[in-house]
Amino acid sequence: MASSSFFATVVWPQLRRKPFALAGGAIILLLLCVSILAPYLSPYDPDALDLYHVLMPPTLEHWCGTDELGRDVFTRLMYGTRISLKVGFVSVGIAVLVGTLIGVCAGYYSRWLDAILMRFVDIMLCFPTFFLILAVIALLDKPSIWYIMLIIGLTSWMGVARLVRAEVLSLKERDFILAARSLGASDTRIIFVHILPNAISPVLVYATLGVAGAILTESALSFLGIGVQPPTPSWGNILTAGKDYIEFGWWLSLFPGLAILITVLSYNLLGEGLRDALDPRTIR
Repeated sequence: MASSSFFATVVWPQLRRKPFALAGGAIILLLLCVSILAPYLSPYDPDALDLYHVLMPPTLEHWCGTDELGRDVFTRLMYGTRISLKVGFVSVGIAVLVGTLIGVCAGYYSRWLDAILMRFVDIMLCFPTFFLILAVIALLDKPSIWYIMLIIGLTSWMGVARLVRAEVLSLKERDFILAARSLGASDTRIIFVHILPNAISPVLVYATLGVAGAILTESALSFLGIGVQPPTPSWGNILTAGKDYIEFGWWLSLFPGLAILITVLSYNLLGEGLRDALDPRTIR
């Protein structure tokens, strides 16, 4: 109840002053609805072949044209929305979970544990994330969407860990934490009841921006042919097919590219709006 009241009284009044953030949030909600209702919104099967209508340009019958196998591109884009949003949410969820756990442990217990965990974070940050993902996927016999989500999540938690550690270091010296400790509250209760709820704001912003990064990573992997494998539609592998027909099948590259652009831009706009809305210096 407290969190919903905080959103209604503090965050929402700030957020509604930012039309670009609201537009980003509206587009994200629309994409969620499309991903859920995809089977009911299109009369076509995303994998149905139609060799009599190969590489047709956009028409009233096929809004985004057809691909090299006669499949409806608009239908495949709608089903690809499921993959992109799933990758974004699951991988960021893994990153937030791992990063929050490490950040809390490092910030709350400090001393030698903080030194060890932060050096581990520094080591992880030394590796180029995308090339690390490529190396791990190359070791797998058959990369699946679940492996991809897990790998993206396990290679993108370092920023969350640093954010949470900084917040915990600041919060654990506050009067209300000292009061809870003097009343005999256990470390677990202090962390989960008093510290984490107050440290969640920057994590929320990071997660919103992180979803956009995860979608871009998955699209890049699929474009390189090591992400989501055909015939499962994703924006990245639709782009991959489109590059071979760019001269006379421009729609195969244009529409999935626009889908990626609009989705990533929407998450970034919403994340920027949330960051400003949750900034204590801007709250009046």
